Parts: sequence; C-alpha cells; structure tokens
Amino acid sequence: MRNFLILLLLLVLLGPLGIDLYLPTIPDITKDLGSSESVIQSTIALFILVLGLGQLVSGPLVDKYGRKPVAIAGMLLYIVGSGVAIIATTSEVFIASRLLQGVAVCCTSVVAFSCVRDRMNGTEAARAFGFLNGTLNIVPALAPLLGGLLAEAWGWRAPFWFLALYAVVILVLIVIFLPETRPTDLPQVKNKLFKTYWRILGNGQFMTFALVNAGTMGMALTYVSLAPSVLMGDAQLTPLAFSIVFGINGFWVMFASYIANYFIHKMGRPTCLLVGSSMMALGCLGLLLGFVVLPELRQNHWMVYMLPVACACTGLAFMMGTATSYALEPFGQEAGTASALVGFVQMAGGAALGLFAISLPIAPKLSLAIVMLVGCILGLVARKASLKLAEPHLSL
Repeated sequence: MRNFLILLLLLVLLGPLGIDLYLPTIPDITKDLGSSESVIQSTIALFILVLGLGQLVSGPLVDKYGRKPVAIAGMLLYIVGSGVAIIATTSEVFIASRLLQGVAVCCTSVVAFSCVRDRMNGTEAARAFGFLNGTLNIVPALAPLLGGLLAEAWGWRAPFWFLALYAVVILVLIVIFLPETRPTDLPQVKNKLFKTYWRILGNGQFMTFALVNAGTMGMALTYVSLAPSVLMGDAQLTPLAFSIVFGINGFWVMFASYIANYFIHKMGRPTCLLVGSSMMALGCLGLLLGFVVLPELRQNHWMVYMLPVACACTGLAFMMGTATSYALEPFGQEAGTASALVGFVQMAGGAALGLFAISLPIAPKLSLAIVMLVGCILGLVARKASLKLAEPHLSL
C-alpha cells in the first residue's frame, strides 16, 4: 500500500510543480516573449482556474472509463503542454501551454484521489489524503529554488524541459505499476451528469466538509499571493531570504501533516477538525495583535507575518485530509465524480475567497486575518457535523 501511495504522490506532484517551478523565471519569460509581467503572472491563476473547472469533466470520465486510462491521457497532455511551453515564442502560445497543463492536472488529480477512495475509507483514507496533501508542501519549499537553478544554467525554458521529462518518467511508472482500482460493480455513467452533480452538491455532508477545503485553500492562496509584497516589500527581505523563509514554512506544513497523520487514530477525525480550527483562529489572532499592539517599526518584521501563517498552516494540515475523507465517504460508487467536485469546490471556492481578500482596500495582513477567520468558522461548523456522524472510536 505504501508503494501505491508513493505512486499517487508522484502523480499529484504534477500540479504544484506546474505552479511553483517556473515562478523565478517569470521576469525572463516576460522579457523573452515581449509580454507584460502581469500577463505571465496571470497564467498561475489561469492554471488554478482550469484545474478547478476541468475536474467537473474529468471526474465523470474517471468513473466511466476507469482510473488508469484517464491518468495516461492526462500524462500525455502534460507532456504536450510542457513541449508547447518549451517552443513558445509569444505570450499567446505560452498561455496555451499552461491551459494544456491545467487540463492534464485535472485528470491526474482526480485519478489520485479516486484511487485512495477506492482502496480506503474512514480514518485510513483521512491519513492517506493527509499524506498526499502534506507531502505536497515540499514542492513550494524546493521547486522555486530548483527552477531558479535550472534557469540560471540553461535559461527559462529549462524548468519546462524538467516537467516534460518528469512526466515521461511518471507515464512509464503508471503504465507499468498503477492498478485499475475502479470497482467492477461501478455503474456506467449515464447522460445525467448535471443531475449527478446537483445530487452530490445537495448532500449536506459533502458540502459541509468540501467548504472546509475551500477555506483552507483560500488561506493558502491569500498567503502566497501577499507574501512577496509583505516579506520583500514591507519586511525588505532579499529574494534569497524570501525563498528561505518561504521554504521553511513549506517544510513546517509537511511536518505538521505527518504529526496530524500520526495522531489521527488517537484523536479521531472530529478532534483533528477542532485542533485545525483552533490553530487557524490562533493565526488570525496573531496577525490582528501584531497589527494593533506592536509599534509600526516592529509590525514590518517578517516573523510578525510568518508566525501566524505557520499557525494557520498547521490548522490546514489537520483539516484538509480529514475534511476530504468525510466529504467523499458517502460516494463509494461515484468516487471519481465526487473527487472532482471536492477539487472544484476547493479550487474555485479558495480562489474566490483569495481574490476577494486580495481586492480588499485594507492592509494585507488584515485581509489574510479575515480569510483565516473564515477558515476557522468553516472548520468549527464541520466539526459539529462530524460529531453527529458518531464515529465508534470517537474520544470527544
């Protein structure tokens, strides 16, 4: 089972690698393609948007045709998208490459989470989801540094060569080692897709816990979006110092995720939601106190921003895997479609919350504090709902 989870991890790494690896090369891409930096930066949001919307299509395909065929198709699309980025000479072609990669990740992400749901349930599934979500945090920690080193040696196209080669290796591994986990008794998907979506979205358990992931994703996106202006602008960190601080937090989230996975059997899923919500609230309180209590000169220190962020990210580690397992639990016969909707709610809801916070005409730290508060509230609502599900091993 461990090898199975590692293969799924390699599959889902395609998403964060596609987002973070080329971040240091954006100025060079802008210059070489004769575009504006805002246009190239927008490809990050475009990638995430396609990732969220595309799962509405890839989910039913995974249930209809199976996990392995859709995974292979996604890998081929990812390789093509990386190749298009390598040969791009205009911003329009580069944007098209990002669209292809986003569509590809729609397929691979749904496959990975569907495979977990096919093989596991309850606490075991929560631990698996937590492992996947937690380990992914090593990518924001290391990918920008790797991308910068590759670009320094061979130019801005080198990170996309890396993505293409990585995708080829994963494609070979999938073809050889990934089993088809789609249940043999799974009914064929009929032409009632919108009715299926509506029925799943109308499930109270699904929406309650899927919204938890939207809140945590909104917190993460808001933090990442505001970090450059807060840390390199207000705190005046150098780009290298920024990368180090950013990376340390990534490693911390990964460590916190392993802690959550270790204790989930002892604590139970409802308690994990309570711990996560409390840490999110602590992060919100830390930002507010730093903004209100500390003198202006101290407010701009990088730790005033990063310590509350670390608290909230700890909450994310305890909440995401737990919430995902609860959201998918009622849909063993429609794991692909339900997984797609979880991804859609998480990405679309998180992006909307993040964009709302960023657009507020207030200090960045206050915007982030608001999103942390929303995440805390959603977590507490979900925790209350989880108690009603009455797990046999519940300790609280």
